[in-house]
Amino acid sequence: MAEVINTLGRRKTAVARVYLTPGNGNITVNGRDFKEYFPSEVLQIIVNQPFTTTNTLGSYDIKANLDGGGVAGQAEALRMGISRALDKLNPEHHTALKKVGFLTRDDRMVERKKPGRRKARRRFQFSKR
Repeated sequence: MAEVINTLGRRKTAVARVYLTPGNGNITVNGRDFKEYFPSEVLQIIVNQPFTTTNTLGSYDIKANLDGGGVAGQAEALRMGISRALDKLNPEHHTALKKVGFLTRDDRMVERKKPGRRKARRRFQFSKR
């Protein structure tokens, strides 16, 4: 049995648990093909970026469980999980992945709504009369 590398990727409120095994490039997300899960071509490119950066496209199979957030956040969480798995598998990929920022956790989160406001910072409309 081939070694399975388990990593975690996060973005906003999305969490991706990634399992990387040597294979022929199949990416399965929540039991479905990733092209079916992410119909947008932009999101598919985001998911494949770690492989194109390290020239390992089609060398590994990915099985991922995604939870929380929206589709863009989930795609970026998956990208981070795949990047961490490739880094753990082959430390030579570290500099290339670090340089493009795939190993850095994007810590920007949605600001909470404050009381007496319409949104986090937006006030209610002022009416003079």
